[in-house]
Amino acid sequence: MPVAARPSRPRRVPADCGDLPFVIRRDGTWLYRGSPIGRKELVCLFSSVLKRDPDGTYVLETPAERGRIVVEDAPFVAVELAFRGGGHDQAISFRTNCDQCVTAGPRHPIRVAHDLITCEPTPYVLVRPGLEARISRAVYYELVALGVEEKVGGRRFLGVRSQGMFFPLGEMPEEPR
Repeated sequence: MPVAARPSRPRRVPADCGDLPFVIRRDGTWLYRGSPIGRKELVCLFSSVLKRDPDGTYVLETPAERGRIVVEDAPFVAVELAFRGGGHDQAISFRTNCDQCVTAGPRHPIRVAHDLITCEPTPYVLVRPGLEARISRAVYYELVALGVEEKVGGRRFLGVRSQGMFFPLGEMPEEPR
């Protein structure tokens, strides 16, 4: 005998709490009212309810409440890299400061932004929709060590392969003739 489907309940809209006194610094430190949150478990709990609105605003959202927070750069920092395999079969995984693990690929692409003034590269990996982890300098050096040269659109790039995808890290200089 088939079970009758329950009528779906309308989703409860969380109460808007406005601006919350949280800041996530560029180095991944979470502040509450200007003081660092010292318990990693608490930071991980808050990070589990972190979302990003379509307008780019970062919010902490539970089923009951939601409020905007300030994020100086990216909400997470990739603090560890692991890889397995090689060539086209290579898979590169990152662990964030909140102990989330992602493997670079179609769902978790790597991108590199460049500072407009210094041209310094800043690499990121997508953790979940709208939320990236800035790849720490030490991890970036490990990533570059895994780099291979590949041509993309007739230009030479140093990049890495993960889950069958090539992620450019930077353009290679022209070869002398």
